[in-house]
Amino acid sequence: MQVRCTTFLTGIKTTDRGAHILTGDCTVRVRFHRPPAPLAPYFTTFYITEVVVADADRVTDHLHPEWANLRIFSGDCPDSELPGQAPLTGSAANFTGPTSTALKFTVGTMRTWGVGFLPLGWARFVGQPANAHADRIYAVAEQPFLRQFAPLVAGLFGDTPDETAELARITRYFLQTLSESGEADDPRILACHGALLDPEISTVAEMAEATRLPAYTLERLCRRHFGFAPRLLLRRQRFMRSLVQYMLDPSLHWIGAIDSHYHDQAQFVRDFHRFMGMSPSEYAASPKPILHEVMRARQEFIGSAVQALHTPTSR
Repeated sequence: MQVRCTTFLTGIKTTDRGAHILTGDCTVRVRFHRPPAPLAPYFTTFYITEVVVADADRVTDHLHPEWANLRIFSGDCPDSELPGQAPLTGSAANFTGPTSTALKFTVGTMRTWGVGFLPLGWARFVGQPANAHADRIYAVAEQPFLRQFAPLVAGLFGDTPDETAELARITRYFLQTLSESGEADDPRILACHGALLDPEISTVAEMAEATRLPAYTLERLCRRHFGFAPRLLLRRQRFMRSLVQYMLDPSLHWIGAIDSHYHDQAQFVRDFHRFMGMSPSEYAASPKPILHEVMRARQEFIGSAVQALHTPTSR
């Protein structure tokens, strides 16, 4: 049987790195960890989410558009679905490319570690053309281009849950992988990322000027490392800024939350359908048993509620 959690909170216990979220039907515990300095340019956070669902039921939620992620599960493996792709079920480790649409997932009681890849991290640790894997989700065990993560997946969880040891294994794996790579990072990736995060930049021409790149170079670089053309990336950033405003302060209502670069509310509604697959009112009315408070905890810990708005760090 599948149920959705109510959004009524019976209690929140905030910690220095996350929060315990208690709803009517499930308990969610999330904790974020900053990567060590050598890994900071490549990842958003390493994060653990623990979900306990009452009566062996399951809950459904939606991930917003984001950068690439590796997620490794213990317990109930989720059913995950992106538009245009068959649902992925029963996989103990999933890898999602950069997304421009919502990922619907249904899960029961489980623990999962997530690794958020920034575009520079994609270039360093994945190395494939990102546009070939954008808006796609994969079972890690089934994809040759993800085989480098197999040792991490196989060795992450021990006989009993141990967050400290699990985090150490993730950190050690990526530090070792980084030390074995002799290539230099492309500074143009950070330049493009910085331009995307500038709320004053709203056009491809402005982005090209800020990065000092010819338009054709900007297009090619964004597709290869960010997954999408610059125009869509800027559109996604504008939408995510608006969504975060509303999620963190619903009293604004949609009209008060939309980004200043929107011409009117109708344009925002069109973007909502494009990126979330539903209308703003449908989304506002839908339960968010996991993501709503995860966003609040992430905002408190890292200063950005969603991965798409995460500021990269230079070494």
